Amino acid sequence: MNYAVIMAGGSGTRFWPLSRKALPKQFLRLFGGTSLIRQTYERIKALFPDEHIYVVTNSGYVDLVHAHIPELPLQNIIGEPVAKNTAPCVAMISSLLLAKDPDAVLSILPADHAIVHGDHFREILQLSLDEARERGGLFTIGIKPSRPETGYGYIQIDGSAKGPVYPVKTFAEKPDLPTAQAFLASGDFLWNSGMFIWKASSIMREFDAHLPDISELCEAMKPGLLGNDAQHFIDDFYHRVESISIDYGIMEKAQQVYVIQADFGWSDVGSWLAAWELGEKDLSGNSIHGDSVEVVDTHNSYVHNAGDRLIALVGMEDVVVVDTGDAILIMPKSKSQDVKTLLEKNLPRHGDRYL
Repeated sequence: MNYAVIMAGGSGTRFWPLSRKALPKQFLRLFGGTSLIRQTYERIKALFPDEHIYVVTNSGYVDLVHAHIPELPLQNIIGEPVAKNTAPCVAMISSLLLAKDPDAVLSILPADHAIVHGDHFREILQLSLDEARERGGLFTIGIKPSRPETGYGYIQIDGSAKGPVYPVKTFAEKPDLPTAQAFLASGDFLWNSGMFIWKASSIMREFDAHLPDISELCEAMKPGLLGNDAQHFIDDFYHRVESISIDYGIMEKAQQVYVIQADFGWSDVGSWLAAWELGEKDLSGNSIHGDSVEVVDTHNSYVHNAGDRLIALVGMEDVVVVDTGDAILIMPKSKSQDVKTLLEKNLPRHGDRYL
């Protein structure tokens, strides 16, 4: 059977002050009227019954996930006691589903991405599931790049194959601008979407080969995964396992890796600039969210008012203004990536009040 696993453990620091430890990015309503995690569920529910959709999140967000997706059985929302990057998450959920269903095919999907063309996305995801079941390799989805983006990782394809399924040549980290421009000009690089599809048995064989320590911990965890105290075994696994990404730990080392090229209007929603790009806009290009906002002679700006005060902008261009009641962020859209630096270097001296 086919299963969907939504990874929802991120902190979303670039969306401060709206995104905080108590309510990170995946639970925010940045555009579209519903939270990002709800939009992810809505995109995939036509392909999977609710009992085959799992969410892996921080232990403190289990109830919050259930509030956003009440259709899911509560036991399908699994809490991580400590963040250990993506490889332990994949190993844990793959072991769990392999214990339930030896023929399980998994799709691993981030909770906080945006996709414009849902029908095309579902077509690509179904193709990926079918290919993974038939070939038994590791599959990812690559996005046809539209610009020399420096904020995404890249996947180099073997262009001699007939698409849309290509063998992967290499994975590339986030490049500088000249490298990104060279990638775009070559025509054989795709953006790495962070979506993965494989048989549970296939990915666990790769853990055996490339991350044997994690594989051994999975074997120790396996006897308890189907019992009433499964969370105890999962917690023990997380406290003992190393922190490593699935890209670095497995995908860059495995041999039978494929990418399916797609173009369904994808964004990782990595900044306030992306929220402006994806949001509905008025005739002046402003994306305005919340009540009590007035703009005069203002263009191409993003305003989010989650507080009670009136926000008024006059003669502004390409700015972001976010008011949460206890904090206000004001910046040019072009500086959206610098919010993370603000949190790392400046806000800690204010204690936990604003984090």
